[in-house]
Amino acid sequence: MDDWRVFVTENRSQIWRVNVRTQELKREPVPEAWSRLGGRGLLDHILLDEVDPTCDPLGPGNKLIFAPGLLVGHMLSSTDRISVGGKSPLTGGIKEANAGGRTGLHMATMGIHALVLEDQPAEAGTWVLHLSLGGAKWDKADDLAGVGVYASAPKLLERYGDKVAIALIGPGGEMRMKAAGIQNLDKDKIPSRIAARGGLGAVMGSKGLKAIVFDNTGGQKPPVVDPEAFKVAQKDYTKAVMEHPQSITYRDYGTAAMAQMTQRFAALPSHNFSRGTFKNVEAISGETLREFTLTRGKPSDPSHACMAGCTIKCSNVFGGEDGKIIVSPLEYETIGLMGTNVDIDSLDAIGRLNWHINDLGLDSIEIGGSLGVAAEAGLMRWGSEEDAQKLIDEIRAGTELGHILGDGAVTVGKKYNIEHVPAVKGQAMSAYEPRSIKGTGVTYATTPQGADHTCGLTIRAQINHLDPNAQRDVSRNAQLNMAGYDTIGACIFAGFGYAATPDGVVKRLLKARYGWDDLPDNILQELGKQAIRMEREFNHRAGFTAKDDRLPEWMTREALPENGAVFDVSEETLDHIFDGIE
Repeated sequence: MDDWRVFVTENRSQIWRVNVRTQELKREPVPEAWSRLGGRGLLDHILLDEVDPTCDPLGPGNKLIFAPGLLVGHMLSSTDRISVGGKSPLTGGIKEANAGGRTGLHMATMGIHALVLEDQPAEAGTWVLHLSLGGAKWDKADDLAGVGVYASAPKLLERYGDKVAIALIGPGGEMRMKAAGIQNLDKDKIPSRIAARGGLGAVMGSKGLKAIVFDNTGGQKPPVVDPEAFKVAQKDYTKAVMEHPQSITYRDYGTAAMAQMTQRFAALPSHNFSRGTFKNVEAISGETLREFTLTRGKPSDPSHACMAGCTIKCSNVFGGEDGKIIVSPLEYETIGLMGTNVDIDSLDAIGRLNWHINDLGLDSIEIGGSLGVAAEAGLMRWGSEEDAQKLIDEIRAGTELGHILGDGAVTVGKKYNIEHVPAVKGQAMSAYEPRSIKGTGVTYATTPQGADHTCGLTIRAQINHLDPNAQRDVSRNAQLNMAGYDTIGACIFAGFGYAATPDGVVKRLLKARYGWDDLPDNILQELGKQAIRMEREFNHRAGFTAKDDRLPEWMTREALPENGAVFDVSEETLDHIFDGIE
């Protein structure tokens, strides 16, 4: 587009399209239909408009999309996330995965409404795509082929400068493993923020890209129509999020705070989701993690922000007794899936395994699911870090077994004829046992994204979580809210502040930022409805039916030993959860 400089000067956002076969960049005005969407909602619209839902996810017909949320770029606490989307090689349906770090902020200051990667390289090779206001530059990067993310990131920063943002894949994505995600640098330039779920790292690998470098030199903070109103709304929101009790809990204990909470509900998956409690939960709890990070001293840090301006600081730096970093961060989901799910009760062991999974650029939830099924198949001993590491080494080596494990829990179950695979739509469940937290089970079953707690976690709802008749509305509301938060670019924990702020602060922020005077009071849910409506339509065209909106059959008949619970929410409830939004 010849007049792109006008758009940059006026700080108007554009769609940046990159054809990976021709290595050409086109910058286009944002179509009217996409102009009031960002993040998850925007990429949903692009995928529905432009991608054949029946295409090969790793073929030329699929597109990989990066989209910052509508409120990214203004230092709103916990609201600078990047959404990544495409057709998932893991589920066969639509997929959005999001992450913190630097990528969303850099894209917003570059005026990139969405980056759309199209087609497929004509020849094999490893490339770095460098994007700046001046255009696109392609650099051969064969020296980084097969190199883990922890070694690749410093080399890329040395080449392109330490002020850039980088999205990159590890060997898992290069090998097109279906559990591969896309790593993003955090504020400290560590490649620790992963858009993990659904295999989008494999899609990036199929585009021939090892990394995308975002150089925002000369970029500007996105314009605000009413700066004073935005400032007041931002102040109200920041106060609410900082004072919220849950924010304080996560600041002190990180997401690992959930270990004791899920234990109390008998919802902490253990022994491949055969139990809901873990005998030695204290050893892997948030309290123990905090004690370790404090007593072991620097570089350990119990409270760490993944993005600039975040006031919650739910991340951490987990170091060993030798004063060296084991991994950063160590999250609850990893503790659950790669710890209790395989009976490992050592934070140090889980952290070491986590480092290797991160270095490979893989989703620790999906790989934890794979390991649980592998243990049930007799491929490793329960509770053995050594055996788990050997299986991860198989993944790194790219052996036949490694590819089976790297393709996720369902693939492992099919290979070894294991019925007990905790997954929906091909994607492994997160660390919330759905027979005890049945609203989250409804989310697992009905979200178009596959089993994913970030699409609508219900554990904090003030209901009887074992009552099958009380789950529809809490899951529906949680799903709509989360799709809305993903569209504005907010972290799941930012919801504490947004929900606690009076007078519709999301509406106030969007009105002040864009000058939109016609927003409904429930704009968050309306954004969520738009997103889920488009996702369901994409999946319908891909061949999904109501039968795909189900938990594994064994969870409906096999009771948890702690409370006798089965997943008994009716199929009728599951089939009608989204009535009225279509």
